[in-house]
Parts: sequence; C-alpha cells; structure tokens
Amino acid sequence: MKKTTYTTLLLILVLATACKTEKKEKVEEQVAKEQKFEGEWITLFDGETTKGWRAYNGKELPPGWIAKDGELQFDTELGKEQDYTGGTDIIYGDEEFENFELYVEWKLPKGGNSGIFYHLKEGYDSPPEVSPEYQLIDDENYASIHDLTDYNLSLGYTDKPEELKPLQQTASDYAMHAADPEGKILHPVGEWNTTRIIFTPEQVEHWLNGKKVVSFVPWDDAWYEKKNSDKWKNSEDYGKFKTGYIGFQDHSSPIWFRNIKIKKLKSPHQ
Repeated sequence: MKKTTYTTLLLILVLATACKTEKKEKVEEQVAKEQKFEGEWITLFDGETTKGWRAYNGKELPPGWIAKDGELQFDTELGKEQDYTGGTDIIYGDEEFENFELYVEWKLPKGGNSGIFYHLKEGYDSPPEVSPEYQLIDDENYASIHDLTDYNLSLGYTDKPEELKPLQQTASDYAMHAADPEGKILHPVGEWNTTRIIFTPEQVEHWLNGKKVVSFVPWDDAWYEKKNSDKWKNSEDYGKFKTGYIGFQDHSSPIWFRNIKIKKLKSPHQ
C-alpha cells in the first residue's frame, strides 16, 4: 500500500513538473515568436496579386490599379472605366500600423504625381484631409505641364505661384516639412526610386534613395504651429491619429510601386 502511494505521488510530481515545463516552454515560445515578429519585414504586396489592397472608403480595388510585372501599377486608361463612381486612392486594408519603418520602390512618368499616406483613417472625403503624405512628384517637369498658379495663390504663395514649392516636392511631408535639397537624389522620370518612412512618437524620418531628407517630431509645439498656419489649419483631424492604414494616391497619372514592405517598431521609450 505504501509503495503504491509513493509511486502515485511520484507520478503526480512528474506530471506536474512536465506540465509546468510544457507551459513554460509554450510561454517562452510565444515570447520568442513575438520578439521575432517585432522588427521583421511584413510584405504588403506579393508581386502577383492585389491581395490586401482596396479603395479608400471602399470594398474593392478601383479600376486602373493592377498587379503586373511584379509591380502594383495604376494604369490611367483602365482607370477611365465609366461604371465606377468611388474614390481611386487605395489602402492596404488588412492591418493598421502605429510605429513603423515602411520601404517602397516607385517610379513616375513625366509630369507624374502621387503620394504615400500613413496613419490613414477612413470616413473622410479624401486621404489628405486626415493623413500625412510623403510626396511623390516629378520635381523637374510637373510645373511646366500643370498650371499651379491658382492653387498656389489659394495657399498664399504670391511669389512665383507658377512654381512647384519646396513643401510640394518629392519626399517632403506634404505642406508641412520640406525635403532638404542638400544631398537629395531624385532619379529621372521612368527610373526607380527608393523611399523609407520611419515613424515613432519621438521622430519621423523621410528617406529618398538612401538619403535622409526630412526629420521632425510629431505633435510637438512646432508641429502644431505648422499644422495650424498653412494648408491644414481648417482640417481639424489632420495628422492626429496614432495608428492607421498605409495608402497610395491616385493623382490621374501612371504610377508604379514594387517591394512594398513594413516593419513594426516600438517607441524608443517603451
């Protein structure tokens, strides 16, 4: 009887130890997975399909946006289909992102114009009303093809309103922080460029072709002063959200994107 009791107790002890070990291993495995996932690249475009992408404020991808040749493209001819009445800006709708590093390769045609949105929320008339924008534009030729005079005058730019202003040029935080022209490298139209956007509450960085050209602190006094003194002064919700979608702008010109990926980042103070 004593031997049986001892054996039973020993078995219970072994099972309990095994259970604790298994539980500990599962916890450690889960932590390892989370740590591994943190900082890993997440692919937003698989190069073959438009999976995950849809219209801003919509359920489907607008006409014109296609996956072709390993690229996410906007084809202006396809975009002219008459049976579509929704907006043609798009978002990666599977997930919202908070702090991140976004990497994108892109190219534009002569006179082309587009943009990359982040912390984008739906329910507004258009993304620029609420979302910061990394500007993509043909710096060299845009103003010679498109008349900017009335638009710039409406913003109070009375000195040479026909010109593309620094706050409107590639890699700028559109209408907020101009890209530093020193060392800025913008490849000619038709050639690929690389963009990195790094966002944390402590600092935002815009990179173009390996050069950091914008750096600012979001939501500090200087940020609010800029926001309330120019284009966004009447846009109450502009730039206020801490999380949101990644989006691309249709500005009625062809655009090509590839190698779209993102890393989730922690705030340096977390």
